[in-house]
Amino acid sequence: MNAMTRRIVIGTAAVSMAVSLAACGKAGDDKDSGSGGDSKTIGLLLPENKTTRYETFDRPLIEAKIKALCSDCEVKYNNAAQDTETQKKQFDALVTQGVKVIILDSVDFKATKSWVQQADKKGVKVVAYDRLAEGPISAYVSYDNEKIGRLQGEALVKALGDKAKDSNVVMINGSPTDPNAPFFKKGAHSVLDTQVKKVVYEQDIPDWSPDEANKKMGAAIDSLGKKGFQGVYSANDGMAGGIITALKKQGVKVPVGGQDSELAGLQRILAGDQSFSIYKQIKPQAETTAEIAVDLLKGKKFDSLTNTKVDSLSGEFKATPSKLYDASVVTKDNIASTIIADGVYKASDICTAEFKAACDAAGIK
Repeated sequence: MNAMTRRIVIGTAAVSMAVSLAACGKAGDDKDSGSGGDSKTIGLLLPENKTTRYETFDRPLIEAKIKALCSDCEVKYNNAAQDTETQKKQFDALVTQGVKVIILDSVDFKATKSWVQQADKKGVKVVAYDRLAEGPISAYVSYDNEKIGRLQGEALVKALGDKAKDSNVVMINGSPTDPNAPFFKKGAHSVLDTQVKKVVYEQDIPDWSPDEANKKMGAAIDSLGKKGFQGVYSANDGMAGGIITALKKQGVKVPVGGQDSELAGLQRILAGDQSFSIYKQIKPQAETTAEIAVDLLKGKKFDSLTNTKVDSLSGEFKATPSKLYDASVVTKDNIASTIIADGVYKASDICTAEFKAACDAAGIK
């Protein structure tokens, strides 16, 4: 599921299932090349490509910052396309190749424990990015995910207005294998359980699948009836798209929220189909992670980059140095002052012909 970006070169990068082989640095100049180590390479493993942020923002931002800090460093990148076994093979391959620092955004956080433990025994440092991984990781960079859930809950209550106390709500939560999803859910529940009438239908959605969210929303309408709920919590924008399609098919119009400020989500907000999203500045998150990875590669301390400690979700691994960023709610009223002002998207990206009238109405030029 959950903080986006100053102006960056935005181009949807093709999903690469092959490891990048761009060679930077001379062969044999690694400090520990005698033991097969690699002091010039950082591994980057991202979890999926259904959510547009990873290929459009996270990957290019991390790669650019690493290059800026270490011009002769190489980034070996892979996307697991939401498959845990694929990601394990990608991770193991990096360790076998002698890569000493891996940035890991896990598909299934529980599965990573044995991988990270084996890597740790070989002196490989792992930075958990966006999602907290199990195991002896060196650092963790993400957001205050429970707070994001509270923001989502509060925004949905606000969208329901003075009818909130009498409103039933459907909750469509994120993937059970994503460690952030329970925090989004917990934060949202902390608000909704006290400020709406009742959560009348709730489902976790494997892989954050918009198609599955669409199906579950259809099932909720069948079960509750078209007037059996007055609002829908969606853990992210991708699923919100599937949910809104299901609602429209049945002629139901209720507030729906999301997360990630995806382009399609922003356009739905302007069109009045989606009530809000959550804006997470990905650039500082990505660049801090890159800085920590380069410091680890060079054997430097990175204390100034982390300001808190986080225990693993199992409680087994304690006090990992961490940096957690804040997020904010995005509505029709502040897209211009947040998303566009920060250069995440240009007005021309959002205001295509279909949405020009909606943009004009919102004062976006």
